[in-house]
Amino acid sequence: MIRSQIADAQTALSDEEVALCQRVFDHISSVREITTDTEREDLAQRVIHSYQHGVKDEAALMRLLI
Repeated sequence: MIRSQIADAQTALSDEEVALCQRVFDHISSVREITTDTEREDLAQRVIHSYQHGVKDEAALMRLLI
C-alpha cells in the first residue's frame, strides 16, 4: 500500500524510508484493525504526508497517527 501511494504522489524515497513508512503503516493498520481499502489508502497517505513534512522518527510517526 505504501509503495502505491508513493508512486501516486510521485515522491522519491529511499528503500530505508519506504521500509520505515511500511512498518508504521503495518503497525497502525493492525492496532486500529483497518480493513477497508479506503481506510488503508487514507492511512498510507497520512503516513507519507507526515514523513515528508518532517516526522522522520518511527516512534513519533506511530504516536502521531495512532
